[in-house]
Amino acid sequence: MGTFFSDTFGIEPETLEAYGAFDISVINDLPLFIDPFLLFHSEKEEYQALHRQIIDYLVFLRDRATAGPVSEGLLRNWYCFPEVKQNWLGFSLVGNGGSGLGIDFARELHGNLGAVFSDFGGESITEGSHLEKVCLIADGVGRDNISDFVTNLIQDFLCRYTEEFAGDHLSDDYVRDVPIDRAIFNYETESWQRRKYRLPWYEGDFILLTPKDMLTRDDTWINRGDMIAGFEQIPTAIPDAQLRASVANYFHLALSRRAKPKKPPTAKERHAAAAETIRHFPELIDYYIRLKEMTGDDAADVSAEKVLLTELFFSRRMREILQPQLEQTDFYQIAGGTYAEAHTRLAYLKHAIEDQGCWRIFYDKEGKPVEREKDIQILFRLVWFGTGSDIGPEANDGRGPVDFKVSRGRHKTLVEMKLAKNNKLEANLQKQVEVYQAAADAERGIKAIIYFSYDQLKRVRDILKRLKLEDSQDIVLLDARSDNKPSASNA
Repeated sequence: MGTFFSDTFGIEPETLEAYGAFDISVINDLPLFIDPFLLFHSEKEEYQALHRQIIDYLVFLRDRATAGPVSEGLLRNWYCFPEVKQNWLGFSLVGNGGSGLGIDFARELHGNLGAVFSDFGGESITEGSHLEKVCLIADGVGRDNISDFVTNLIQDFLCRYTEEFAGDHLSDDYVRDVPIDRAIFNYETESWQRRKYRLPWYEGDFILLTPKDMLTRDDTWINRGDMIAGFEQIPTAIPDAQLRASVANYFHLALSRRAKPKKPPTAKERHAAAAETIRHFPELIDYYIRLKEMTGDDAADVSAEKVLLTELFFSRRMREILQPQLEQTDFYQIAGGTYAEAHTRLAYLKHAIEDQGCWRIFYDKEGKPVEREKDIQILFRLVWFGTGSDIGPEANDGRGPVDFKVSRGRHKTLVEMKLAKNNKLEANLQKQVEVYQAAADAERGIKAIIYFSYDQLKRVRDILKRLKLEDSQDIVLLDARSDNKPSASNA
C-alpha cells in the first residue's frame, strides 16, 4: 500500500533522488511549491528558459492590460487557472485539492499590470523581470497564487519531465496517455492549446513529478512580508540622494500619523507606514528586488535546506518508521466506528513519535524544535492511508472550522491537533471540540496535544487539572521532547 510515489510505483527512492525529483506523497499535499526566483537564478539554461517563458506571458498580459479594459471572459481565459493538483504539492491539509486562481486574482493582477506596473518587462534597476513584482504592491496575491500561476505556466515542462522518468522506469501498466488542456500558449491565436503526454496513473488521475531544486517552503524569496519587514534597508540601495531623502521623509510622516505620542512605534505601525510609503513610491519595489537578486545564492541554499528538512520530516522518517511496521499488523482492519479508528491512528502516531524515534523529525539541525501545528496535522493525515473512512479538513458545520472530521456512514468523530504552547489552548480544550461536535452531530471529539519540553507538559497538566480533564480518554498527549521519556508522556 503506497504512501509516497516511490513505494506506490515500486521505485527505489534513490532512483528519484538521482533524477532530481521530490518523492511526493500520494496521500496528501506536502507544503512545498515552486519559487520562480529559483528558476531565474539557476545556472541551468532550461530553468532560465522557463523563467523567460513566464515573463513573456506576463508581458503579453501587460500589453493587453495597458491597451484598455477587457471582458471578463478574456480575464478568465488568460488569468484563471485551476490548481495543478497532480503535483501533490501545496497547502491542502487533506488530499491535494485547491481553489486555483479565480476572477479576484485575475482582476488584481490585471489592474496592477495596467496601472502600477505598466513598465513590466522593461525594468532598468533590476537584472531581470520577476512575476513576484506584481504581487508586492498590495495584499491579496500571495504565495499560493504565485505557486498556482507558475505551475500552470510551466506545466508542459513538468509533464515532459515526468514523462521522461516514466518512460525510463515505469511499465506500461502504470502509465496512460493524458491530454492536458492548457499545455502551451499560442501567441498568434492568444489561446491555450492541448497536448498529450504519457504519465504515471494512480487511482483515476495522473501524477506529476517536480525537480527538488525549483522548490521551496514557507514563502518565495521575493515576498511582500519580507519587503515590509525589512523596508528600512531598501533606501540604502537607492543611489539617488534626492529620492532617498524623499522616501525617508515620507516614511517618517506616515509613521508619525500612526504612532502614539511619546511612545515608540510598534511593529504594526512601522509596517503600515512602510506599506503606505511603497504605494506612494512604487519604484521602491524594484530596489527591493535588486537587493534580493544580489543575495540570490542564499535563496538556493535556504530553499535546498527547507526542501531537505521537509523531505526528512514527512517522507524519509514516515517511510522508515510507519509503513513497514503497519503492514505487519492488523492496522488496516477497520473495526468499530470512527471514534475507535481515530484513537487507533493517534495511538500509532504517538507510539512512532515517542518510542520509535519519530520525535527527531521535529528538530532542526541545531537541535531546536520546529513547532508548527500544520506539520503535526499533516503527519496525522499521513497515517490515514488504507482507511475506508472519509477524513475531511477543517470541516465547518456552522460554528467554525475544526482540524479533522472523520466520517464513515453515520459515524462521525472530530479531531483537533494542538501545540502545548498554544496561547488559547485552555479555551480550546474547554469549549472548542464540544461546540463543533454539536454542530456536526458528531459522536465524540478527541484532542491531541504535542509538547516539546517539561515546562510545556507541566502547563498542559495544570490546564487539564483546572478543567477536570486529567483522566479524559479523549485527551491524547504526544511527547516530542528530545530527551523523550515515555513514562512522563503516559502520566
